[in-house]
Amino acid sequence: MPMDVAGKAIVVVGGASGLGLATAGLLAKAEAKLAIIDINPSSLERCIATLASPDLIVHGICGDIVPKAEAVKLVREAAGKLGRIDGLVNCAGVYPRRPILDITDEDWDFDWKINVRGTYNTMAAAVELMRGQPLAGKVRGRIVNVSSVDAFKAHPQNAHYAATKSAVVSLTRSFALEFAPDQILVNAIAPAGIATEKAKGSGFLPELASHTPLGRNAELDDITSWIGFMLGEGNNYMTGETVIVSGGYIFA
Repeated sequence: MPMDVAGKAIVVVGGASGLGLATAGLLAKAEAKLAIIDINPSSLERCIATLASPDLIVHGICGDIVPKAEAVKLVREAAGKLGRIDGLVNCAGVYPRRPILDITDEDWDFDWKINVRGTYNTMAAAVELMRGQPLAGKVRGRIVNVSSVDAFKAHPQNAHYAATKSAVVSLTRSFALEFAPDQILVNAIAPAGIATEKAKGSGFLPELASHTPLGRNAELDDITSWIGFMLGEGNNYMTGETVIVSGGYIFA
C-alpha cells in the first residue's frame, strides 16, 4: 500500500510497546517525525533507545491520558516538540478477559477509562490543534484509532472489552463527521489476534488462530501497514471508516 509519511509529524499514543511500538518503528523507517506518548517510563526509555538514530526525530513524553487535562498537556507538548501534528495514532489500550457474568465494576471502570476516555481525550486535544493548522496537501491532519474485530463479533469472554471497542468505532465516526469541514480525516482499524509478546504470553492466540480462516494470527506488520496507509498521502478522502483486518475471523 502507498505510504508517504516522510517528514510528517506524528504522535503515537501507547507507542512504547506492542502494536504501538511496531507502528512507531514502521513510521520511523518511513522517515516520519515522531512523538511517543506512554505511561510506562521504562518502556518509553527502551522505545526511544530502540528508535534512536542520527536521521530520526523522535521524542518521548511520559504521562497518563485518562485525566483530560493531562492528556491535553501531553498532546500539546508533543505538538510543541514537533512543530505541528499531521497524524495521531491511538494505540493505548487494555485487553482483559472475563466471563460475561463475572465482570466487575472495577473491570468496567478500568476498561472504559483507558480504551474510551483516553482515546477521546487525545483525539479532542489533537483536533483542537489540527484545525488551526494550514493545510498539508489536501488535509490538515489524520487520526487513526485502534478498535478491534470484537467490536463487530460476539465474544462472551471479553464482552466489556468489546463494548469499549464498539465505542471507539462510534467515536471515530462522530469525530470524522464533526471535523470533516476542517479537512481532518478520522479512521480506525479493527484487528484480530495480533501476535504481540503480551498476547503470546496470555495463551489465547492458538485458540484464536484455530477459528481464523487463514489459520494464523496477525503479525504486527499485517496491521501497521494499514495504519501507515491511513496516516499517509495515499489517504486523502477516506474518513469515518473502520477497516477490519482479521484474516477472515469476522466471518467465522
